[in-house]
Amino acid sequence: MKVLVIGGAGYVGSHTVRKLVRSGHEVVVYDNLSRGHRPSVPEGIFVKGELSDREALQRVLVQYGIDAVMHFAAFALVGESVAQPAMYYQNNVSAPLELLEAMRAEKVWRIVFSSTTATYGQPETIPIAESTPQFPINPYGFTKLVFEHALSDYAHAYGFGCAALRYFNAAGASPDGDIGEDHDPESHLIPLVLQTALGQRERIGIFGGDYPTPDGTCIRDYIHVDDLADAHLKALDLLEPSSNLQLNLGTGSGQSVKQIIEACRRITGHPIPTTIEQRRPGDPAELVADSSLAQRVLGWTPRYTDINDIVATAWQWHRSHPRGYAS
Repeated sequence: MKVLVIGGAGYVGSHTVRKLVRSGHEVVVYDNLSRGHRPSVPEGIFVKGELSDREALQRVLVQYGIDAVMHFAAFALVGESVAQPAMYYQNNVSAPLELLEAMRAEKVWRIVFSSTTATYGQPETIPIAESTPQFPINPYGFTKLVFEHALSDYAHAYGFGCAALRYFNAAGASPDGDIGEDHDPESHLIPLVLQTALGQRERIGIFGGDYPTPDGTCIRDYIHVDDLADAHLKALDLLEPSSNLQLNLGTGSGQSVKQIIEACRRITGHPIPTTIEQRRPGDPAELVADSSLAQRVLGWTPRYTDINDIVATAWQWHRSHPRGYAS
């Protein structure tokens, strides 16, 4: 297919672009580079533009004969969404509605959407299945859920084929070592721990050591970025008119903060000092996916199931690119 990847210069987007190209798809990346990185995109396929610019989107859809869209361009920082909800509603709800309308005008009906486990809020049961009630507790999760509902309505009313893929904790980097995770500010645990190993931080702060978990620290489900990319390609192949897939993407296995730090110590050979700090408001003790539906529907199985292997790919990237893409 000819696939337009919105936000394809970002973390998950760039890894998915690589998978799409290697699978024989023709790809166009559309990104405003506010949070993405131009060096992560192959030459000759990049278009700079705003998600809110419906006319520009329509021109790209027509010019390149686009068959399908993948949308990765949401803002994704929980604290920032609480402090600046207007920015999140504009970028995560209002702007992508312009994308849907551009697609509707040009009769492009396939879309795969990068959603999130944050739509569930603080679930009462673990592991989290797609039937778990969705009660987001911050504007980030709520704006993602609103767009999920928009996709459902477009599928019902206009025949769109939609897939909303709810990530758990994206982690790792391409095993090629040339693209990886580079956020400013960085908020993900594994990069923060590896920055400490590189001497860029004095220590890693652990937010809460008294949770009702075996070692007192939060447990999360870490899914390798290439496994996420593979799921997007499989979802794309399954889209039919009026289809509406909503699937969890995780490994089904949780790792605590302390277990992640220990894995980073093993892989890097560095001591990585830590301190225990106050809990962050709203952090659930445990978030682990039931991704059996995705595995059954997509025929998809995560290849990276050992946290040491995930950390090793991240370390390869961070060690060779200590300042991210600025390296």
